[in-house]
Amino acid sequence: MDKYCRNLGPKSKLMLAKAGIETDAQLLACGSISAYLAVKHAGCSPGLNLLWALEGALTNRDWKDVARNDRLSLLMQLEDAEKLVIKQDTHE
Repeated sequence: MDKYCRNLGPKSKLMLAKAGIETDAQLLACGSISAYLAVKHAGCSPGLNLLWALEGALTNRDWKDVARNDRLSLLMQLEDAEKLVIKQDTHE
């Protein structure tokens, strides 16, 4: 992951790798919300700072700017995505 390395340190990259996200193309295809959920479902325990960092990496912004300006929107998207996952899991 070279292009989207901004905000992503070794621990973040390791968690992403455990979730099967190892390339720029994979991260871009997932987006920040899906990548964050993939990390959670891979057995890692990411904090919300990872979500801010992923969004910042994909939008070329500092994670602190994302946390300050996009927190509510991202949390709402995350909540919606988690509900979909739970709904899908109950139908399997």
